[in-house]
Amino acid sequence: MTYPAWVILHVPHDSTAVPADVRAQFLLDEAELGRELDRMTDHRTLAIFADPSSEAVVVRSPVSRLVVDVERFPDDAGEPMAARGMGAVYAATSQLTPLRRRLSAGEREALMQAYYLPHHARLEAAVATAIERHGRCLVIDCHSFPSAALPYEMADSSNARPDICIGTDDFHTSDELAGAFTAAFRRAGWRVSLNEPFAGALVPGSRYRRDARVGAVMAEVNRRLYLREVDATPSADFEHVARRIRESCVEAIASWSS
Repeated sequence: MTYPAWVILHVPHDSTAVPADVRAQFLLDEAELGRELDRMTDHRTLAIFADPSSEAVVVRSPVSRLVVDVERFPDDAGEPMAARGMGAVYAATSQLTPLRRRLSAGEREALMQAYYLPHHARLEAAVATAIERHGRCLVIDCHSFPSAALPYEMADSSNARPDICIGTDDFHTSDELAGAFTAAFRRAGWRVSLNEPFAGALVPGSRYRRDARVGAVMAEVNRRLYLREVDATPSADFEHVARRIRESCVEAIASWSS
């Protein structure tokens, strides 16, 4: 089973790379940084969602979200998470403690120019190509989440979390699209929630709430299903779990688009 050519896999948070010049901005020692990367990285989501034997269109951030979070709105004034120090350029950790020293406006802009804007340019180009060639596009926003809420989420960490979270956008995710993804994962035996614990689905800024030809859905996988969370070591059945997730995605797309 393979993804249609008009599907784009957006993988924003699975990298752990921190360039040396950005590392110098952080206030964490090496052990603390390692723990923060373990907590905040959507480990191995590229390997989960992108079948290596297929030619899926993938747009992946090459650096950690601790460098720049490409999922956030670029302007802190329009980004709700900026109030917690976690806008596009994080000032705080998942524990709501200081992550990096205070940056000047110029330093923040340099990070956006180096990492945020090129990433979104790649996404914009991939979507434009899909629209030009196929007249449609579906962006699957590929994520994972910890089995217990982290402090920055401002949620009850004792609440049980689903296996799979499907995130939607009011404009770009039709009821049929959300229903197809929810149903496909449930048929595979997963416990599925809609927009819980996370909500939304990313769309390129130029087409956001403007172009109905662009569909979007977020697929989030509970990390306990495929790795040991304490050190991000993949579980013995990782490949089996990843294959089931890919099959559910492809099945959902087929059901929705038929």
